[in-house]
Parts: sequence; C-alpha cells; structure tokens
Amino acid sequence: MVKLSVIVPFYNVQQYAPDTLKSLQANTRDDFEFILVDDCSRDGTPDILARAERELPGAVLVRHEQNGGLATARNTGIDRARGRYLTFLDGDDWLAPGYYDRLVTAMEELDCDFLRTDHVQCTGRARTVHRVPHGRRGVVMEPRAAILPADRSTSVDYAYAWAGIYHRRLVDRGLLHFTHGLRTAEDRPWIWKLHREAESFATVNLMGVFYRRGVASSLTQIGDVRQLDFIRAFDQVIEETALDPEADKLLPKAVRTYCAIMAHHLGSIERFEPAVARKLRSLSSAALKRMPQDVLADVMDTMDSQRASRLRRLRRRPVSARTVAA
Repeated sequence: MVKLSVIVPFYNVQQYAPDTLKSLQANTRDDFEFILVDDCSRDGTPDILARAERELPGAVLVRHEQNGGLATARNTGIDRARGRYLTFLDGDDWLAPGYYDRLVTAMEELDCDFLRTDHVQCTGRARTVHRVPHGRRGVVMEPRAAILPADRSTSVDYAYAWAGIYHRRLVDRGLLHFTHGLRTAEDRPWIWKLHREAESFATVNLMGVFYRRGVASSLTQIGDVRQLDFIRAFDQVIEETALDPEADKLLPKAVRTYCAIMAHHLGSIERFEPAVARKLRSLSSAALKRMPQDVLADVMDTMDSQRASRLRRLRRRPVSARTVAA
C-alpha cells in the first residue's frame, strides 16, 4: 500500500520547478507517491515535469487542459491519491532531505486526523522560521479547541496546507478537498473546516518545508481581480461557522480575521489596478453588510483605530442590492 501521497501543483514555475523536484528526489521512499499536477502551464514547466515523470521514483503526472487555480489542482491530486496519508507542496517551494520520512513517523506515533508543522519562509536570501501558533507540542487534541481565543493568532490563522500531513479518513469524510475555483485564500475555508469538524490533531516540532515568498508570479504579489477571491473564501468561513453548534463562540474569531484581511487589502489598495480597486471597495462594503452585525460591531470596537475607521467608512458606503447579495 502507498503510505504517503504528495500532491504538488505546478503553474508557470519553470525557474523554480527543478529545485522543487530535486528536493522531492531527496525524499523518495518505495511506499511514497508524488502526484505532479500541471495546471495548464504555458512556459517550460510541462517539459520539466515530463522528465520528472520518467526520473522521479513514484511520480504520477496529471495535466489540466485548462487552468483551474491552486484549489482545483490540489483537488485533482486528492482524487488521484492512493496513500494512507496525504500532504501538499507548492511547485515553487522545496524540502529538506528526508523530511517526509520524519513527517510520516511523527504521524504514525501520534495517530491523529492531521498534524501541523513549522516552516521556513524564504524571501530572497533571508530565512525566517514560522511556527504554528499553538503552544502544546506532541499532544493530540480536539481541533476546535485550538480555534480560539478570538483576539490572538491561533491554528486557523496558520492556514498553509503544505505545513502538515493528513489522514485518508479526512478524504473519506469529505473534509480534505478545497473549494473549487478559489484563486486565493483557498486555505482559509479549508483550515476552518478541519478545525471545526475533524476529531483530532497535533502540532510537532518538525521543520522541513521551505516556503518561497515574494515570487513575482504568485497571486500574493499580483494586484489583479483574482486577489478578490479572499472575499468568497471568508464568506464561506462565515456562512459555515454560523451553522456550527458553537457559532456564538466561534463567529467573533471568524469575523475578526475577515476584517483584518479586508483592512490589509484596503490598506495597500494602490497596488491594484483602478477598476480592481473600485471593485475591492464595493465588494468589501457589501461583505461587511452580510456579516452578523452585532458581532461585527463588537469586533470593530476592539480593533486598532486606523483599521476600524477604514472599515467603518466602508460599512457606511451605499451599495446596490445586487452587490450585497454577491
């Protein structure tokens, strides 16, 4: 049986894909498979992946006929995966040698639904360690117990799908797939769903993923309309959390995070094209009106004054009924 399925989407990353694949080569094992998903790349990435399919032990190459985005590419990989455990890597990141062997060992020792790990962020030549914002290490816990408190960074704010490993039973329960078509913030509804509905998780002191930050082609660096998918993503978080039996406890955290991300984008609105900036303001105003208003009022009362003022002005802005329902 395949022990671990590694799902790696690629899209126009010919500059970085060789390093990614070389690091996978240093993580092979007879019972590991590597599902390489080419999301309709238009540069030299397909040729690089064709060679990897021949040379990388356990490689399975899947090609999309049209670009679907990261969430859809990961779902393609999940559907093809045969492993007892699954994990993710992005096509422009890389791994320490032997990392997956240690990751699987930790998962087998703790035997939980999912495991979260630290990572190294790489911006140019700078290296920064980022740790899961969860103090208890190596202890199996109920995931929803790690969502709160609302006013501090917690595990749901550490949404990186590749910083962990996931048991196949999450696939069987319909908890591991991403929202189809989300172009950014795809990890947010996903991590909230895991923490609300999975039964067990743990955090371990294990580091081996090197996350390449600041890549020019990354959506986090591009101020186009796809960035606005964060609104769809957080709308989903709010809608699903509102249906939770503990909605009254969890919604303040969800609304606070949504507002913080919204304020962040509005605070750097000059990086967007004018038409996209106008749409960002309009969609954000409508989103504020869709949120539970009592919770939103409490959240804005406790935010810093600059961000709160920015959101209050937007909240008062009139929008069409069609935009509010969007």
